[in-house]
Amino acid sequence: MADPRFHRRAGPFTLGELAARTKLFKLPEGAEGAVVTDVAPLETAGAGDLSFLDNRQYLKALAATAAGFCVVAPEFADRVPQGSLALVTPHPYLAYATIAGLIYPEAAAVAGVHPSAVVDASAVLGEGVQVAAGAVICARAEIGQGSVIGPSVTVGEGVIIGAGCRIDANVSLECCILGDRVHAQSGARIGTAGFGFAPHPERHVPVPQIGRVIIGNDCQIGANSCIARGSGHDTIVGDNVWIDNLVQIAHNVEIGSGSILVAQVGIAGSARLGRFVQAGGQSGIAGHIRLGDGVRIGAKSGVMNDQDAGATILGQPAVPVREFWRQLAALKRLSEKKGKGE
Repeated sequence: MADPRFHRRAGPFTLGELAARTKLFKLPEGAEGAVVTDVAPLETAGAGDLSFLDNRQYLKALAATAAGFCVVAPEFADRVPQGSLALVTPHPYLAYATIAGLIYPEAAAVAGVHPSAVVDASAVLGEGVQVAAGAVICARAEIGQGSVIGPSVTVGEGVIIGAGCRIDANVSLECCILGDRVHAQSGARIGTAGFGFAPHPERHVPVPQIGRVIIGNDCQIGANSCIARGSGHDTIVGDNVWIDNLVQIAHNVEIGSGSILVAQVGIAGSARLGRFVQAGGQSGIAGHIRLGDGVRIGAKSGVMNDQDAGATILGQPAVPVREFWRQLAALKRLSEKKGKGE
């Protein structure tokens, strides 16, 4: 069970309710009234709990589970132990995530402005907006219906925040426009000046960063991530982009919808990423290059060249994944020969 001091639980729900609301699993015959009280891992789940299996690596845990309900793919339905009800779906992790979101929903905004917050008279707050302690909402800012502005957040002049957004503690927003249902986690910096200067032997001169950051709908911005505003063009993040913690996105970058950037990814200025690009942790993407739709980048890779749609790359510099493993195998053979004195 999740700690109730931090996570508020809804429900309980009947299986019939969950099936109707998610439309993601097959409801076992006669089980409409069975009650689900919580979600839990296979190893700790009890009779009223729902768990899931999405990786055959955990088949032993499935065999030993005491969970009352298990969400599984069709090929694992007969592996669910007696006493546990199999909920069969082609997408077990998606079904589990959706059900867990119903049982542990995000707290709704509590409309109102904390007395210690500072809201400029020209700012526009939509219906049901919550502004927490110490937040600062500057002139001409607009905040959409039902959004939550956390403690000590700074919303800069003219910033636009869509409906249903969650801006966590200590986030700063400037020169940016956010779509609906954007979640910026604690410490994120969106719209800060990009790293632009004209080099000179005696004194470097800053280049004014006069663009914006445009973020689409349903995006996640991880804690302490930084998204710089454009220098002239805008920095653009498409819909449903998921950005992990400590990610750096430089000025004029464009990121296509559905892309995923894992922790400590760095993207240099004016890079263009297509839709559904995946970048593994600590990978770096050079400036001004183009990545096609669906490119996958392995962890710690350095991407120095344009990549065609669908490419899977790895290494420093990054090369097609098969080439990387061939190079590694060749290096290993050379090392073994040297060790044998050949």
